[in-house]
Amino acid sequence: MNTLLKSIIYSRFFIHFAYYFIRLYSATFRLKIVNEDQWKSLVESGKTVLLCAWHQQFFSVIRHFKTYSKYNPGLMISKSRDGELIAGVANKTGWHTARGSSSRGGRQALTQMIRHLNIHGLGAHLIDGPTGPMGVVKAGAVKIAQETGAAVVPFYTYSENAWFFNSWDRFMLPRPFSTVHLTFGDELYFEKEGSLEGFEAQRKHLENLMLPYLHHKR
Repeated sequence: MNTLLKSIIYSRFFIHFAYYFIRLYSATFRLKIVNEDQWKSLVESGKTVLLCAWHQQFFSVIRHFKTYSKYNPGLMISKSRDGELIAGVANKTGWHTARGSSSRGGRQALTQMIRHLNIHGLGAHLIDGPTGPMGVVKAGAVKIAQETGAAVVPFYTYSENAWFFNSWDRFMLPRPFSTVHLTFGDELYFEKEGSLEGFEAQRKHLENLMLPYLHHKR
């Protein structure tokens, strides 16, 4: 990608354009939501909630997640140039972003996320992002939940008609006017563990719980 094209893609103007394009595109979806009130009642009663999803499925909910801006939610996004674009869109959607990943700035971003959840009570985490491998839950979600006492709430999106990209996560893009299902699971909690084996068991439990809802390219 040449320098001029990069400067355009990562400019404020393009981020502004991407935000409104996503909102217009997503407005064509017929969204069906299941079990949302359960976790919202937790947040509204003063409890902390961490929404968790596969990287593959996040596009479908960007427009709807603007409705959560009243909770001052937080989201951890990588420090890559692509992350710059995603963070810009997330910020315009009303989400506060902590920048970092397992490969760059992760510890600082994790600390920011923990602090944000302790203050505001709501965050979200892409459990296998930003670079995969697909279907493997990284340690961040469990660590955040342990340090904040947050209820981890898995959520899944499924489109009845979608494109799947040839990317590491088989990124899912619902086709215009598709019916998109957004389903929130029951909350679960992760107590602090004194051993690496105990921590790994918790990470694996979350992975096994969410793997059946990971959609592969058809």
